[in-house]
Amino acid sequence: MSNINLIARDNGAGLTRDMHLLAGLLREGGHDVTITGLGHRSRLSNRLRRLHARLRRLFRGWFHGELNARYDMNIMLEHVRPESFDQAHVNILIPNPEWFREEWLRELPHIDLIFAKTQHAEQIFGKLGCRVVPIGFTGSDYQDREVARQATFFHGPGRSGNKGTLPLLELWAQHPEWPELTVVWRRKRVELPELPPNVKLIRDYLPEAELRRLHNANVFHLCPSQTEGYGHSLVESLSTGCVTITTDAEPMNELVTAERGVLVAAHANGTQELATLYDFDLDAMRVAIERCIAMPKEEQASLGRAARAWYEHNNTAFRQRFLDAIANAAPPARNK
Repeated sequence: MSNINLIARDNGAGLTRDMHLLAGLLREGGHDVTITGLGHRSRLSNRLRRLHARLRRLFRGWFHGELNARYDMNIMLEHVRPESFDQAHVNILIPNPEWFREEWLRELPHIDLIFAKTQHAEQIFGKLGCRVVPIGFTGSDYQDREVARQATFFHGPGRSGNKGTLPLLELWAQHPEWPELTVVWRRKRVELPELPPNVKLIRDYLPEAELRRLHNANVFHLCPSQTEGYGHSLVESLSTGCVTITTDAEPMNELVTAERGVLVAAHANGTQELATLYDFDLDAMRVAIERCIAMPKEEQASLGRAARAWYEHNNTAFRQRFLDAIANAAPPARNK
C-alpha cells in the first residue's frame, strides 16, 4: 500500500471526473489517497486544504515513527505543481499535451515519471527526455439499451472550441436534406451561422440523464476533434455501441479505427501548446456523412458491436494497467 497525493484542478468537469475515477481505483487497490483539488475555490480554502493534508501527513508519519513524513507519490493531473515536488518521494504527471504550458518544460527534470494516456503523448514526452509509462485511460459508460435509436446525428462538444463544431454547422447548412443533427454546445460568445431546420442546437446545461439519452437516441456520433488529451467524448460514444465519426489524426485514431467507427481525412492546422491541431477535410466529411446516411443497418450494428467490445476490453485493461504502473513506481520501503 502506498500513500498517494492526487493533485488536480477541481474544475467541475473532465479533470474532476478523472480525479475521482483515479482516486476510486487507487482505493480499490488498497492505497491511502489524499485528494488535493485546486481551483474553483478561494485562496484561503485552498490553503486550508493544503494545511489539512500536511497535518494528516505529519500525523501519519508520527504514527509510523517518521519525522519527515512525505507521501510515497504525488500524481499530478494535467497541471505541474512545483510547490508540491518536495512533498513526495516520487512525482508522477499525467499530462494533456494540448494544455501543457511552456513554462513547465523546465520542471520536467523534477518529474520522475510521465503516465501517458495516449501513444501521441508517449511520443511527445519521450522526445523531451522523460521516462514515460503508457497507461492508456478509460471513460464513462454511456450505454442505455432502453433508449430507442434513430438514424440521426449527435454532436456534443460541451464547452470546447476545438471539436470542429462550426465547420459541421456550416456543412449542415449546405445540406438541408440531411437527417437531423443535435448539437449540445455550451460555449459562449461564438458567432453562429444561420442554422437550417435540420439542426437542433442546445446551448443550455443538460442534466446527465438527458445527455446520456441523447447519446443513445442517435445512431451516428460526430466527434471530429482537432486534438485530445485522451478523448472522453470519443470513448463515451464508443461505449454506447453507436457509430462514431472522428478525425483521422492522432490521438483520435488511436481510439476510433475503421473497424469500429468512421475516420475522416484531416490536415494539420497549427498547434496548441505541445499538441498539433487537425482540421477535417470538408469534402471528406461530406463523403463520410453521406456514407453514414446510406449505411445498412447490418453495418451500423457491426461497427457498434466492435465499438462496445473495445470499450469493455479497454476499461478492464486500463484499471489493471494503472494499478500495475503504480506498484512499479512505488519507492523502496527503505526510502520511505
